[in-house]
Amino acid sequence: MKKAILVLVVLAGIAAAIGWGLSAPTRMSAEEASALKEGDPAKGELVFWAGGCASCHAEKGAKGDDLLNLGGGLRLETPFGVFVAPNISSSKADGIGGWSLIDFANAMTHGTSPDGQNFYPAFPYTSYARMTPEDLGDLYAFMATVPSVEGKAASHELGFPFNIRRGLGLWKRMFLDPAPVISQPSGDGEIDAELWERGRYLVEGPGHCGECHTPRDFAGGLVLSDWLGGAPAPTGEGRIPDITPTQGGFGSWSAADIAYYLESGFTPEYDSVGGEMVHVQENMARLPASDRNAIAAYLKAIPTVAEPAN
Repeated sequence: MKKAILVLVVLAGIAAAIGWGLSAPTRMSAEEASALKEGDPAKGELVFWAGGCASCHAEKGAKGDDLLNLGGGLRLETPFGVFVAPNISSSKADGIGGWSLIDFANAMTHGTSPDGQNFYPAFPYTSYARMTPEDLGDLYAFMATVPSVEGKAASHELGFPFNIRRGLGLWKRMFLDPAPVISQPSGDGEIDAELWERGRYLVEGPGHCGECHTPRDFAGGLVLSDWLGGAPAPTGEGRIPDITPTQGGFGSWSAADIAYYLESGFTPEYDSVGGEMVHVQENMARLPASDRNAIAAYLKAIPTVAEPAN
């Protein structure tokens, strides 16, 4: 009996050691890091709006230039607890002003902080992982130009076991994948492949549309088989809509309708954008028309998903 207990203890110790190793925070490889170069802040501003950074990190209700005061504080209530958006201003003490380019890139693409902690995926690095080195460098250059905001945001409010950051390393091994979600359509001469590719990059990467419009499994990972097919709102109130080409989504909208909606906030029926989508639409309106057209081309050509039963 003692021998059996000893064997179980040893096996448990081995399993714990393996789990500890697999849950270690990851960083860019030397090859990936060598592709990074600090870029152009003017280009980085467009990446900033495409990425929706102000929507979470600016003060609630901010408008105009105040959208660049990125002191954080927004509370995101989820089934796992309350996540609070941090200060990402240029403050060296309280924001990210002291980060190097590699620190920034590791956070954006690997969800790893400069001090080697796993970030929670309320920060959508599972999408940002698809961003190019050029866009990361440009965004980093722009972030150095935003105002310094003093004061750290409040801490997350998470119970056990979600307050153990180390465990997120295992989560990232399951759900952090920089590969594209949707393959480019083939055999359809009406699709502009270059435009569609740009749209895929914007939607699946910096735009992180799937983070809200795709359902999640019990562990909080995206169910990619239902990509952009709509999902329960993280707050538990209402449902985020299907934006695939189904009748419940964009089936009756033309690509021009979608692009115009992103520019103006008006649907083909002249309803206006509402809810959290207001921030997204305002961000998209700052992009070049070619980018809104690319997003529309992508959304009109992706697979549909089964509509939920009533």
